Amino acid sequence: MLKISIVVPIFNEEKYIKIFLDSIIESDFDNNKIEILLVDGGSNDKTVEIIKDYQQKYPFLKLLHNPKKIVPVAMNIGIREATGEYIIRLDAHSSYPKDYLSKLIEYHQKLDASNIGGICKTEVLNLTPVSKAIKRVLTSPFGVGNAIFRLGSKKIQEVDTVPFGCYRREVFEEIGFYDERLVRNQDIELNKRLKSAGGKILLVPEIESTYFAREDFKSFIKNNFANGRWNILTLYLTKRLSSLSLRHFIPLIFLLSLILPPLFAPIFKWWYIVPLLSFSSYLALVIIVSIKNLKKGDSFRDFFYLIVAFFLLHTSYGLGSLVAIFEILIKSIKGVFDEKG
Repeated sequence: MLKISIVVPIFNEEKYIKIFLDSIIESDFDNNKIEILLVDGGSNDKTVEIIKDYQQKYPFLKLLHNPKKIVPVAMNIGIREATGEYIIRLDAHSSYPKDYLSKLIEYHQKLDASNIGGICKTEVLNLTPVSKAIKRVLTSPFGVGNAIFRLGSKKIQEVDTVPFGCYRREVFEEIGFYDERLVRNQDIELNKRLKSAGGKILLVPEIESTYFAREDFKSFIKNNFANGRWNILTLYLTKRLSSLSLRHFIPLIFLLSLILPPLFAPIFKWWYIVPLLSFSSYLALVIIVSIKNLKKGDSFRDFFYLIVAFFLLHTSYGLGSLVAIFEILIKSIKGVFDEKG
């Protein structure tokens, strides 16, 4: 009997966990062929309490503990516990249509692939001027680059990574598990490793999920700073440029174009103009893109928040990468001094 295992890393998800669980429970896939492994990193809100209430009615829900709290450890705990022929990595910040699971399995059986995923639509639970701007930024090519799973596709195509993918179980036996050093980018790194080993990752546009984004600028900045920081740390830890794509480093390049030229300006006088040109070009582009993202009925406030959201996304992301570079340099210098000492 075909069985699937769904692995879900969780931590303080009381705001989203009911939406997530209901979407999976209402799936058209036979519940007798599903196990949902919820791997909790020590939630201190009502997440665990809510899950235990659901477990009384749905025995296929299993609650596991993740002592190290981070996502790759949670995934590895779940994978080792899983008994299904297919392992699906889902996120509790999301909801999934009734046919999500059945379509994943259907296309796995139709197509020769190691991992199959679909389009991820971005939504917010509470629509405010700020959350609306964040949502639009995260669905714009200027905001998220060429990530096809965010922007959409009209055809099935081979890609570098997909969100909430479905893996054949033997994938983990062949290439190993998630890299537990990576607090972020663990899915991207795993999929890059899978591709390097000859595996095929397919995006199927007919398969869709909905991801609920952050709704305020503070959490938005914090999340993007961490993403940018872990881009550099991922390269440092894996020692492989192929672990990520060029688009992950564009914000850092932009930030460096503002910071580095003035340092050399005493030698090359005209370099003072480089940051001015870089920022003015960026601002002009942000304004143009923001105008294109406006909808009928939007106000000047909506336009302003769009500009702010783009700016905060790129600068916090780039700053995170820059901070990581300094962290690595300090660590390297300290290592040299320690060796001499």
